[in-house]
Amino acid sequence: MKKPSLISAFAVALGIAALSSSALAQGKTVKACTDEWRADKAGFQAKGITEKAYVATCRSGAASSPTVAPPPTTTAAPAPSPAGPGAKTAKACIGEWRADKAGFQAKGITEKAYVEACRAGTVATPSAIPAPTTTTAAPAPTTIAPAPAPTGPGVKTVKACIEEWRADKVGFQAKGVTEKAYVAACRAGTVAAPSVAPPPAPTTTAAPPPPARSPAPTASKPAEPPYGTTQRGPSTGSPSGASQYATEAQAKASCLGDTVVWVNLRSKIYHFAGTHNYGNTKDGAYMCERDTAAQGMRAAKNEEHP
Repeated sequence: MKKPSLISAFAVALGIAALSSSALAQGKTVKACTDEWRADKAGFQAKGITEKAYVATCRSGAASSPTVAPPPTTTAAPAPSPAGPGAKTAKACIGEWRADKAGFQAKGITEKAYVEACRAGTVATPSAIPAPTTTTAAPAPTTIAPAPAPTGPGVKTVKACIEEWRADKVGFQAKGVTEKAYVAACRAGTVAAPSVAPPPAPTTTAAPPPPARSPAPTASKPAEPPYGTTQRGPSTGSPSGASQYATEAQAKASCLGDTVVWVNLRSKIYHFAGTHNYGNTKDGAYMCERDTAAQGMRAAKNEEHP
């Protein structure tokens, strides 16, 4: 009975020894796994494998070497870099944009837009990126569009026309041609030289006749005709104030375009030519009708204006 019990006990001891040696052959210590991870730390970090995750895998015997440890499922893989033709780093693209900063800004291309296109590999050189369409398609404001300049023959600038007028300012003012009127005609091309600017229409149609010479004074004053009779020959007055004339000829020379009247200086009543009192009252004078009102004179009520 003792011999079978010894055999059984020996068999159990052998099985335990076999299991222990198998576990020792497959499992590793924490220090050994940590040393393995740190020996290739950069490689494991590039793959997203942390030290803790690797040690756990290494201790369980699932990893035979550092390179076969699977990455943890919770770690996100890094975003792939652009794979298009001519792809560059962001730093290189920024350097290209800043090398021609003034040119890109003139085209309306921002640094961000260029870097995106450069990184995607859609441009070969900085000058190949197209300018944004929004900068070239912006319409010009209609409120500041200048008025079209005259296109007639001989058109000149406003400054040139003003200088022509001022060069002969006295002559133009004598003709009644203002600076504004001349510049308008000059800009329209209707005048070729300052001398051909049309003068204003004259207000009078005929030059005034020369004043008649007064008769030589005589030693004695001629007798005046009786009141109410017609005087023969040129009648002479006795002016005593401004705008009063001794002869009809003198009055006509000054009253251009106005009616010459005979004023009775005593009664302040004036008479028209052709009436029996015209030139025949005592203390009278010839005057322009326009000057009578200022001196308190009025027309005779029984006479009609010629």
